[in-house]
Amino acid sequence: MTDSLPMPVTAPLTSAQRTQLFNLVRRAAKAEIMPRFRKLGSHQIGEKSGPHDLVTEADTAAEAMITRGLQTFFPSALIVGEEAASAKPELLGKIAEAELCFTIDPVDGTWNYAKGLPMFGVMVSALRFGRPVFGLLFDPVLNDIVWADSDHPAQLQLPRRGRRFVATAHDQHKTMDQLNGFVPLFLIPQDKREKAAIAMTKFGRVWSLRCACHEFRTLAQGEIDFALFSKLTAWDQPAGVIVTRQAGGHVAMLDGSEYRGDMTSGYLLAASDEVTWGLVRDAFDFLLDTPQDAPPTEQEQPDA
Repeated sequence: MTDSLPMPVTAPLTSAQRTQLFNLVRRAAKAEIMPRFRKLGSHQIGEKSGPHDLVTEADTAAEAMITRGLQTFFPSALIVGEEAASAKPELLGKIAEAELCFTIDPVDGTWNYAKGLPMFGVMVSALRFGRPVFGLLFDPVLNDIVWADSDHPAQLQLPRRGRRFVATAHDQHKTMDQLNGFVPLFLIPQDKREKAAIAMTKFGRVWSLRCACHEFRTLAQGEIDFALFSKLTAWDQPAGVIVTRQAGGHVAMLDGSEYRGDMTSGYLLAASDEVTWGLVRDAFDFLLDTPQDAPPTEQEQPDA
């Protein structure tokens, strides 16, 4: 191979690289996220698109620290952090062509974090030409990580090297009224919101954690049956998609097409298995009639 050709990405991450990344994320949480939790002043919290879409000093500081580490570990990789992409949207257009891209959500669930609610996380994913090949879902409060890659099943990495495998599948399929899941009703387009609210009554229980990290973690560990996402970003879904798949779940766009990490429109549905996915899809298939060229207004778009 000549020097002019890029080196192939032979595996998502080696064991040593995963350990480096786990340690990096934990250090960022210890240094930048947890010391600010429940101690933020109003001058340390800002709005992006509106009062429900917040950014804090913890977001920017943690992202900067994780980005620096990734640039050291993977100098040729494309790094796309949530806050960096907000300042430079052109980064998003490079994801599909990048042989190796890392996306970072430094504080997923920023609204919860800013309000003092312990329901937030850190998400890092690795994409190969836009397709998720590695995902990390970290809970800074509990200091544990749910992760998976295309070569390993989903597992919960506990402090002090403990771990256990996680799985979405149930012993038997449930009827629709027995299913529990997450649907962000506030992000459904206004003209479909009433119909979506009615559809939600067909299930056992439907709610939202305002945190994609914990919604995916809960699904991967088999505690809920599905999660629907209507606001797609390169940092909110890729890590959870690979984790859910490697835990035995089924993930696809609501129209049945393949999900890619560079998608910015459409509806993503993750479920414990393919049968459950089909039941939920049938309940919300009316959403496919809604063009997402006109999403909710900026004031209606909270941090996920």
